[in-house]
Amino acid sequence: MDEAAQTDTATDTATATAAVLLVDEDPEVLDAMAGVLESEGHEVLRAGSIGEALALLGRRAPEVVVAEAALPGGRGTDLLRHVRSHCPETVVILMTGSGSIRSAVEAVRRGAYDYLTKPVVDDELRLAVGRALQQQALLAENRRLRSAPATEAFDRIVGQDPRMIKVFELIDAVADSRASVLISGASGTGKSLVARAIHERSRRRAGPFVEVSCGALPETLLESELFGHVRGAFTDASDDRPGKFATADGGTIFLDEISTASPALQAKLLRVLQERRFEPVGSNRTRAVDVRVILATNRDLLAEVEAGRFRRDLYYRVNVVNIELPPLAERGGDVALLAEHFLNRFRRENRKLVAGFTSEALAALRSYAWPGNVRELANCIERAVVLCRGSRIAAGDLPPRVAAAAEAARAGAPGEPDPAVGGVRPLAEALAGPERRIIRDALAAHDGCRKAAAAALSIDRTTLYKKMKKHGLLPSRPRRPGASDSA
Repeated sequence: MDEAAQTDTATDTATATAAVLLVDEDPEVLDAMAGVLESEGHEVLRAGSIGEALALLGRRAPEVVVAEAALPGGRGTDLLRHVRSHCPETVVILMTGSGSIRSAVEAVRRGAYDYLTKPVVDDELRLAVGRALQQQALLAENRRLRSAPATEAFDRIVGQDPRMIKVFELIDAVADSRASVLISGASGTGKSLVARAIHERSRRRAGPFVEVSCGALPETLLESELFGHVRGAFTDASDDRPGKFATADGGTIFLDEISTASPALQAKLLRVLQERRFEPVGSNRTRAVDVRVILATNRDLLAEVEAGRFRRDLYYRVNVVNIELPPLAERGGDVALLAEHFLNRFRRENRKLVAGFTSEALAALRSYAWPGNVRELANCIERAVVLCRGSRIAAGDLPPRVAAAAEAARAGAPGEPDPAVGGVRPLAEALAGPERRIIRDALAAHDGCRKAAAAALSIDRTTLYKKMKKHGLLPSRPRRPGASDSA
């Protein structure tokens, strides 16, 4: 069912079961309006004053309130104010006998959805309530989509960490442009998935998506792989062969590990990025190509430029939009979410009835540093599913290195001496383990957010950082000379 059909269904359901509160001091007016709405299948509640209306609203929140602007005990705008404060999802329609434009403008300005003049025509009432319910259904659907996990919108990319939400926003922002995108992040963070998501959300989604791992091919073959070759271009070139750029025509090409490209190949890449033209190896014939280029690196390209290993002009050409993927160690709140995602996948693939994780297994997963990032976590869960003999994955089903991390976290800092051995220890040494556990638990409780953890511990962020460094709680990051890591 497409999105429009879902909205229509939601609207139809809301209309069939809607509760409407009618507020008017004239019982005959209430009877007449109630008859119209009840014939449409609505449940009608009635009130003759502000007091009666407030009492009914205290017991339940109807979908729609239709109220007289001038009521015993107050004004319709007073009731409107109360509904907006206490029943924010309820839609209010005000009625007045004056018919003045000023009253209508004032009612809408104060938050009323619509405005009717008395005497109210039956069809006008039906239409006004119907429109109000449709608007309410659309707003409810919008709230649902906004609150839905990002994984619903981005399929294979799983994450609710604020830095991942920013990644999702960037994917949406750049998807339909022609700008080159550079995706940076450590190995295993999901750069290929991000590249594919950009393609699938763009106008080029019907075209090919071609992925090339530049680091996996020898330099002598990479140029031919990208640009193709003609017969006789080199030994064993017995036929003409189109390259990956030609194959990706009309779609997207994803060049992973771009930092490994040779200087000669970098020059060709610069030209194809600027002109969308290239020559196959061994040919003098220029070929035009319409292709979106996405690149990825697990190194700091700017450092590579400063070291003379990457062309500066190419760097500025590929770095139009940079999407930086955080390491999994900095997405502590996503570990359990990703583990559940991979569990669902691998138990289907292996036809295993595994219901979930034990608390000890989850503690181990959260304690481990994940140097291999999401890829390592996926491999870990696949292994656990295969080895699991119970209804839930236990700590013993996880790789020893992961289970050991949980034991180390429970025991305190790595290498901490046993207090039962060697007698009394210095106070600072004895307190190191508990302090480490307290800081670790505070970070876990706030999904790795240092600002929130520092506030909970009543210390400043500088102090928290120093203590994290002291106790080995800082996530390991790849070396990045002269700057904070992006690879």
